[in-house]
Amino acid sequence: METGRTGQIIKHPIYGKGTIVRVGATFYTIQFPNRGNLDISMRTEGLELLEVEQVEEENEQLDLPMMEKTLRRILSEYSDIQQIVPIGDKWQGGTILLQPADSSLKGKEIPIETFFHKIVMVRDRLRVLEQQINANGKLEDAEKVDLQQYITRIYGSLTTFNVLFKDQAHYFVGEKKS
Repeated sequence: METGRTGQIIKHPIYGKGTIVRVGATFYTIQFPNRGNLDISMRTEGLELLEVEQVEEENEQLDLPMMEKTLRRILSEYSDIQQIVPIGDKWQGGTILLQPADSSLKGKEIPIETFFHKIVMVRDRLRVLEQQINANGKLEDAEKVDLQQYITRIYGSLTTFNVLFKDQAHYFVGEKKS
């Protein structure tokens, strides 16, 4: 069998089609849509290098949801890109003071930007959780809807902090009343 090259599509007898992302001396690192990157020996029985024509013929209709799922997983797994969310102008440089009811105890002062950053991280992690629930193939649709409702309620609980955001587009949105 000829040696594959980076970017070439390969068909594995168990994992299906994947893309070669690295060629080693005796193995390929192959990115499979549902499995991630796997190191596979070049000598694996049934391993088939596909030519562009074969791939196009087998994929007359692109599986866009699968491609989107793969791209989302790659971006979330390998990227530290985070959306920049600005804090409202009036809060910049401000502090939050947590003062206990007992005046003999010392309060805690926190920069608002620090607190705001943590709120944004919670929101981002909720979004990733939401994406993982929606993309999970093992959950039934009813289970996904049930979990999605909990996430919506969490967003609703966090709407108090919308006052800190500069842009309304970044606000938390809970369940909408009809």
